[in-house]
Amino acid sequence: MSSPAVVRVFATSQDPDFDAPWQSRTPSSSTGSGVVIGPGEILTGAHVVANGTFLQIQKPSHPDKAVARVKAVSHDCDLALLEIVEPVGFLDDVEPAELGALPKLRDEVSVVGYPVGGEEISITEGVVSRVEVQRYSHSQRHLLAVTVDAAINAGNSGGPVFGNGKVVGIAFQKLTGVDNIGEMVPPPIIRAFLEGVRKGKRPEAPALGISTQNLENPLLRRHLAVPDGVSGVVVTQVEHGGAAHGVLEPRDVITSIDGQPIANNGTVSYLARHRTRFDVVLTGRFVGDVLPLEILRRGERQKLELTLGPWAPLVPRSRYDLPPTYFVYGGLVFQTLTRDFLTTWDKWWNKAPKEFLYHYYMGARSAERTEVVILTQILADEINVGYGHLYNEVIATVNGEIPRDLADLVKRVEAARGAIEIGTTSGGVLLLDSEQVGKAAPRILERYRIPRDRSPGL
Repeated sequence: MSSPAVVRVFATSQDPDFDAPWQSRTPSSSTGSGVVIGPGEILTGAHVVANGTFLQIQKPSHPDKAVARVKAVSHDCDLALLEIVEPVGFLDDVEPAELGALPKLRDEVSVVGYPVGGEEISITEGVVSRVEVQRYSHSQRHLLAVTVDAAINAGNSGGPVFGNGKVVGIAFQKLTGVDNIGEMVPPPIIRAFLEGVRKGKRPEAPALGISTQNLENPLLRRHLAVPDGVSGVVVTQVEHGGAAHGVLEPRDVITSIDGQPIANNGTVSYLARHRTRFDVVLTGRFVGDVLPLEILRRGERQKLELTLGPWAPLVPRSRYDLPPTYFVYGGLVFQTLTRDFLTTWDKWWNKAPKEFLYHYYMGARSAERTEVVILTQILADEINVGYGHLYNEVIATVNGEIPRDLADLVKRVEAARGAIEIGTTSGGVLLLDSEQVGKAAPRILERYRIPRDRSPGL
């Protein structure tokens, strides 16, 4: 099988340092794979180029490399579109690959790329074993994915999966703990990404902004006045500011979404041949699209429309190509709680503070709080003597008021005069004098070699 459209991607990246959010980690190098999908355009995985500072492309059996840049990226669905910077015309002799249809179960496919350990193209063959909603490890989003029993190894990521001579997926992850089981981004998501790039749509995968519970228990269905023969899921939580805010309520039963009946186990029949999670109907949708719903509210049938919005959990999941958000005040380092900060702990799901993990897994945005503000460290200085034990704490109040987010905390402390009382959820109290903080700021920043007291935008 000849694969001239498959290229190798060389990436230099520099990740932020969440222990010291004003600086970045040492640059690192990695390789991935990609496929020429249009004139001068290369489709690859977002994780291949995340936090990238310099990118190069190499054609098969060709020693020279071209400099590339990211034209568009969707970290949600782990896809990126690259374009050649120079030399101009580097890909003119390459026929772009054609995007195919969603493969069926047991269809034969070939994973093509450049796994580590060699310089030449590697081809592994397998069959499609599953088509359903899976968790994308790069973004922690649950989106449609295709599972294949072909090896996807380091370096293969971002490369194409071919079926009948057409691209039927982009390899993006392998299942841990098992051999020769990999997953690929399917054509419906790839098409939506490329269409979104052409039309200037937002790159995020949309979300409903709700949490739901299955309705397999007969007593629960009767309690919610669900008639016999009707199935669905019950809304348990509505995210403040999300797509469903002001449209759906807790205890609403969603019986149909986008014309698809929802089973009591929370699934729909996708394309009439794959039973999977009901949010599969978001595949190919964009932020701003309108989705029809049918619900039962206190036993009464209603038809509603929902304008899809971006996913906005209380604790943001992995973010890329963005610096951390921080604020240094009187030597106290405040940050927004994010999954990236949690990963500063080894085996963070066990070792990170339990309150942080609770907010990560169970927290929801509300009118009073749209971010969890945390005190991550205390840069020792005479102004904060005695507070050194209060790091890795959630901020509960500033002068008796709950900070809505980090920007709100900054606004409150900068507007305050005289004594400023900052309370943590463990009951800790940090008292600072605004005038003394102003005098100490240059000293602390110089002592700890911090270029500025806050991240851009605060």
